[in-house]
Amino acid sequence: MTDAYSPEALIPKRFLRPDEDTVVSANERRILQLIWRNPGISRSEITGHIDLTQQSVHRILDHLAERGIILFGSAKPGLGRGQPSPMLRLSGSHAYACGISVNTDVIGICLMDFAGNLLGENEVPLRELTMAQALQRVKAKVADLQTQNDLSSESFFGVGFAIAGYHVDGTRHNAPLPLHEWSLIELGPIVASLFDRPAWVINGGKAGAIAESMFGAGRFIRHFAYLSFNYGFGGGVISDGELMHGGNGNAGEFSGMFDAVETERRPALQYLINRLNRNGVNVPSIHYMRRHFDQKWPGVFEWVEEVTPAYNRLVNAIRATIDPQAIVFGGQIPAELAQILIDRTQIFDRPRYGIHRASPKLIISEISSDAPAMGAAIMPFRRTFY
Repeated sequence: MTDAYSPEALIPKRFLRPDEDTVVSANERRILQLIWRNPGISRSEITGHIDLTQQSVHRILDHLAERGIILFGSAKPGLGRGQPSPMLRLSGSHAYACGISVNTDVIGICLMDFAGNLLGENEVPLRELTMAQALQRVKAKVADLQTQNDLSSESFFGVGFAIAGYHVDGTRHNAPLPLHEWSLIELGPIVASLFDRPAWVINGGKAGAIAESMFGAGRFIRHFAYLSFNYGFGGGVISDGELMHGGNGNAGEFSGMFDAVETERRPALQYLINRLNRNGVNVPSIHYMRRHFDQKWPGVFEWVEEVTPAYNRLVNAIRATIDPQAIVFGGQIPAELAQILIDRTQIFDRPRYGIHRASPKLIISEISSDAPAMGAAIMPFRRTFY
């Protein structure tokens, strides 16, 4: 029996700590997380957030700076007397990663540096392409973005790979019918071999949730559910800033609450496209619909009426079981359509002694880029550094 695939075992040696097989220690990781979550934090402020002595913090920060992982900036004003303390930030030039998001109609591509800066985006239409053909086109697009941004292969850390479909085991996912060729196979080794870099594989809804936690609502909200409206319908759960995986890796697979009849009345965008096409509106893909959506298209409000009961039960099930501060509407749903659903939300609340139980805020994601591709791109760093 062969060993299970492990992306950590494939991390290029130049990124590892001297004579170790990890990129950072546990305390280094905690400090890097503080720097990410607190832009502009100073060196002297770190000790107020972590149970380490000032000497230990300074030693760790100096070591991280020597490796090019962090940068010392100018002194932070307004900290009182004493020697000015430099502000800290992650060094974008330390490394970059590639994010790939496989949807039923298009593959999104994103390059991101270590500090979370978006370096470039592209896409590959999937229509009539085999998996091998699609991956070769993705590789070519990534090479183009590397050239355009003058990025060296030395700084290429790894790949995050997101795919529509629920997790089975290892790096295998069970994707919708248009992606049958991508289903039930170990994707990690295939992607790692293609790019000669470690590849982390995740469900697309969870990748979107990661993007939202790092770049969207998660900057202000620590507990939220992320709804991923795509060809199918799924999502992810962020609890205290961390992605919840669940016992089988499928926390946030919200479509699982619907039976065989209800599943066609859940808010999956494949059914909206089918209805629009039956009403004479030529919508070739979800990608097209997101860019050109018009609520006046014949069939939109018929679909909304049909999915509203299942949608409302979903929102209330999330409220009752997860108790998030917010529910974020993301994936490929047009913002205008998300607002229509939000306006129809009914909370099944039964106040006791005149007191209502708190309800989550309903928020439309402000991430205009391909959220799963962004989440996939930051994932290699999120899994290893911070």
